[in-house]
Amino acid sequence: MTTPHGLTTQVRTHAKRTVLISGASISGPALAYWLRRSGFAVTVVEKAGAPRAGGYPIDIRGTATEVVRRMGILPRLRDAHIGSRRCTFLDADGGTIASLDPRVVDGGVAGQDLEVRRGDLAALLHAEVRDDVEFLFDDSIDTLDQYERGVDVTFRSGRQRTFDLVVGADGVHSSTRESLFGPEGQFHRYLGYCFAVFTVPNTFGLSHELMLWNSPGRAAALYAVGDAADLHAFLNFHRPEPPSDALRDPGAQRDLVGAAFAGAGWEVPGMVDALRGADDLFFDTAGQIRMPRWTRGRVALVGDAAYAPSFLTGQGTSLALAGAYVLANSLATHRDHTAAFAAYERDLRAFVAMNQALVDSGAATLFPTTARALEQRDTRLRGLRTLPSAPARPAHSALVLPPFAPAL
Repeated sequence: MTTPHGLTTQVRTHAKRTVLISGASISGPALAYWLRRSGFAVTVVEKAGAPRAGGYPIDIRGTATEVVRRMGILPRLRDAHIGSRRCTFLDADGGTIASLDPRVVDGGVAGQDLEVRRGDLAALLHAEVRDDVEFLFDDSIDTLDQYERGVDVTFRSGRQRTFDLVVGADGVHSSTRESLFGPEGQFHRYLGYCFAVFTVPNTFGLSHELMLWNSPGRAAALYAVGDAADLHAFLNFHRPEPPSDALRDPGAQRDLVGAAFAGAGWEVPGMVDALRGADDLFFDTAGQIRMPRWTRGRVALVGDAAYAPSFLTGQGTSLALAGAYVLANSLATHRDHTAAFAAYERDLRAFVAMNQALVDSGAATLFPTTARALEQRDTRLRGLRTLPSAPARPAHSALVLPPFAPAL
């Protein structure tokens, strides 16, 4: 029997394999979609009380576009496509350096790549699986105890369950990864920047565009997603060492950003003032997760928990979608989880490495740290004003997806 999605189902004579996924953002629901198609019984646990709306716009490119096409949600994502028309680079005084098609800067391909609100993608993924997947909101994994035939899980709510497999899809600061492999610091590659994201009223008349201000080691952006009443505000600054003491202290984060942008021009002082009163502030460091292995025993990691590339690559969401597909396909192909996990690591690792390597060009383009590097970048930008959009970067589409395996 073939489903409308082209996936083959078979009559099963044995119990469904059970999988617990920690995290209901992007990679978690995407993995749940493919696993349920291949006959798994899937549970997703999420510490938030509901699917998270909002968030900064994200990109879906290359291989990931094929993933969402196979999921059947590509038309709806095209309807949600933001379609930014220009990216304007400003100097320290607010003067225009260059106003460009965004694809000239990010390597996107017009008519193929997508840019959508993160919350829109998360909502679509949740809608695709909510009727067939068990969701446990406002809860999280407390302890994992692996044994030969399964994983005993105790949740923070006190409930206890046993699953055949567990997957951590809980982001850069994954608690699943920490419980399985140890402290984050041994896998986190700090990239030398801190950033703050929040929203401000659109009092500037901006529409479908990004305004990006720079001085050496500092950047401030206002991003108009369509004609929305609010703008996404972004403040990024270079710092040689990560501010460990501020990562869990919102007050210290606000003070740190304020000090970093003291004396800045353009609209930056107003942005810093707005940040101090923002109720949706998100602060973090730019970094990657690099691990020698993504699996251990009956537990695997997917998406940012395993191989976050950082926002400087623009490939975090695409890697999450592609990784979810490869992991699910490996589990559908191999009944033995050890063989499945080995195939997942083998088939995806080169693609991850290629995309993580994009970070250097991303940082150089958007956030030069010295006056000389900034002037060199601005000179390149001025020369791009009359050039067509750049071709797609090979890293976006280097992974060729096999047809999804029929259920075992």
